[in-house]
Amino acid sequence: MTQANTTIKRLNRIEGQVRGIARMLEEERYCIDVLHQMQAVKAALARAESEILKDHAAHCVEDAIASGNETAQREKVSELVDLFDKLKR
Repeated sequence: MTQANTTIKRLNRIEGQVRGIARMLEEERYCIDVLHQMQAVKAALARAESEILKDHAAHCVEDAIASGNETAQREKVSELVDLFDKLKR
């Protein structure tokens, strides 16, 4: 199974969790239970994000480095710097 397929499966599970949270709200479930489920979704999204970032570094960035193309290398590094800058906010 490819990394993309694994990530898609993970995102499909997250989608189901989000629908479950909506049902919990419709059923007026206890707020703390809803918040626990929301924390689980946030953690699952963080894991998916981490996997995509690892895949990017292992393929896109690595390919740019191996190509010897300085423009491509700078572009990939710039993308990562921009991403990490956004994460700090």
